[in-house]
Amino acid sequence: MELRLDRRNIVVIGTSAGGVQTLRDLFGLLPHDLPAAVLVVQHTPPYAPSKLHEIIARTTGLHVSPAVDGSALQAGTVHVAVADRHLMVENGVIRLTRGPKESRARPSVDVLFRSAAAWFGDRVIGAVLTGALDDGTAGLWAIKDRGGLAFVQEPAEADFSSMPESAIQHVDVDFVGPVAALAGKIAASVSEEYEPAATIGGKWRMERENQISASGKGIENGVMDLGPVSKYTCPDCHGVLVQINEGSIVRFRCHTGHAFSMKTLIAGVNAAIDIGLWDTLRAVEERIMLLRHMAATAEGTGNLEEAGRCRTQADEAERRLNPIRELVLDPDFFGHDPNS
Repeated sequence: MELRLDRRNIVVIGTSAGGVQTLRDLFGLLPHDLPAAVLVVQHTPPYAPSKLHEIIARTTGLHVSPAVDGSALQAGTVHVAVADRHLMVENGVIRLTRGPKESRARPSVDVLFRSAAAWFGDRVIGAVLTGALDDGTAGLWAIKDRGGLAFVQEPAEADFSSMPESAIQHVDVDFVGPVAALAGKIAASVSEEYEPAATIGGKWRMERENQISASGKGIENGVMDLGPVSKYTCPDCHGVLVQINEGSIVRFRCHTGHAFSMKTLIAGVNAAIDIGLWDTLRAVEERIMLLRHMAATAEGTGNLEEAGRCRTQADEAERRLNPIRELVLDPDFFGHDPNS
């Protein structure tokens, strides 16, 4: 079924933690003949195929399938992101890409939302559902900035309220409500006539970021023109980060394309610190074991002076290692709940 040009009939939905049951509830309430193309991103692990499309299909009469690169958008269809691929739209068709992670996720809600906003403008309806951290906020801002509609699940109903709360805080949302009301609002908004904007083409910043997400070529696509160079480095590749300001939203993107919100950046930095501390623990413990091995070998050959020196060094290393071990085991050290 063709998509009418005088309807808001591009529906993009993003969710993370707690999203599977919420999506089941939502699609169970949507009309089975919804005259819209629906695209869904749920954060999924990269190491196993996603079965989310099968789960959603059990609850709705809409046609549901895993997203396929190059397939056209049609009314009455639901395209579900697959593992380890960004779901995007470009020139009216689906694009799947293994571009740089955004908000530490691939697929990323922001990538889908931003691409839909750039290509379909005010025909887009974006909905942010339950989830941790704040993926989807920047993308929903892009949809609203292009004249689309921004819907958010009621945070008090969400299993994880962080994503909805962030969207409400930073975006002038059009509707906040429980899933049942959200389904009704989506159906009503798709059916309403509206006066389409004169132009659909995306803004230059959205288009550049879409190109980066699709190709992974940050420098070639002008990443350094997106904002001033920040004082921070990318926790994934250690490249320089530029700071992007959109309304009250502050986010970052590195020259290879990785993108972060403030919350996901500190989560990434925390993860890098954690890895670094454990690497240090492992290296120092290996040094201690090797020194004790050397001491035993020296003692076996009668070199008691060398054996004593090695044992002294091992004991000193053990003493200095204890504060590092206490630090890495201290839950208060990182000072930020990664799920909030």
